[in-house]
Amino acid sequence: MSNKEPGLISLEYKNVRAGKELDTTWTYKKFQENFRVVIVRCENYEMEFDLIGIHPFLANAFRRIMISDVPTMAIEKVHIYNNTSVMQDEILAHRLGLVPLKADPGLFEFKESETSEATAQDTLQFELKMKCSKNKENKDSSRHDDIYKNHHVLSKHIKWMPIGNQAELHKEENIRPIHDDISLLKMRPGHEIDLQMFAVKGTGRDHAKFSPVATAFYRLLPDIKLTRTVEGEQAERLQKCFSPGVIALRKSEGKCVAVVNDSRYDMCSRNVFKHDDLKDSVVMGRIEDHFIFTIESVGNLKSHQIFKEAINILKKKCKTLLDEIDISN
Repeated sequence: MSNKEPGLISLEYKNVRAGKELDTTWTYKKFQENFRVVIVRCENYEMEFDLIGIHPFLANAFRRIMISDVPTMAIEKVHIYNNTSVMQDEILAHRLGLVPLKADPGLFEFKESETSEATAQDTLQFELKMKCSKNKENKDSSRHDDIYKNHHVLSKHIKWMPIGNQAELHKEENIRPIHDDISLLKMRPGHEIDLQMFAVKGTGRDHAKFSPVATAFYRLLPDIKLTRTVEGEQAERLQKCFSPGVIALRKSEGKCVAVVNDSRYDMCSRNVFKHDDLKDSVVMGRIEDHFIFTIESVGNLKSHQIFKEAINILKKKCKTLLDEIDISN
């Protein structure tokens, strides 16, 4: 809190760089001038990018929204009509709820209440029916896949059962578990399961199964400076003190000299302080307005879609706050 004006949030923070400290104050004009987004790597389900020139509270807001506020579809209720396997009903239902589903949450609505009737606009229905039996054709084999039929229940055995006109609106390949090889349970001859499952739209704030990310985190960009020339055998030892790619060796006047190649790859190693003749040659810090973000999606949404949705959600939250302030005034 600000000491000058109690009740107002101070946006002053220290920007710690290698070798110096600067007191900086956040302003909208400065934000416009300095803010940048640099995409380092973007794949379908994994993304790494830099947010440059923002305050830590905003970076953390994006992280929290991606984890807990971006909606997805997940199995919420399981109706068990028959389960003679060794797995308890509660454990099986819990496993089914954690199976990530390939279903665009933007095409569905939030269910009004838990007791409201399932509709084509807010619910997906699935079924899982399997019965294990002996395979009489393979008597000599000892492999379970040969001597048993339907003994291993996988996510690919979950079948979509369209509600209303869903079959006309959605393709079957777009409403299904993302991965086919998720192991649910194993059965033996005589075991049988008969289940109906209902998936709804939700957020990670309600349950972790709705979270679209396997992980979403950020770290500050390392800032490494050499305070003096390090050459020869010392340069080689200095290079080994850091992660690969941080320190490079260059030839200068016939000598091998250490230089900072890319501090981005530093993983907070402090091995250099083990060497009395090297610990004074390096100054390490962090750039507090440069955030390296990593997003790994579970597959419901692509990684860049998750971040875009987080931006839209934050905009809506800000607009709601401004509207409430206007009403109160």
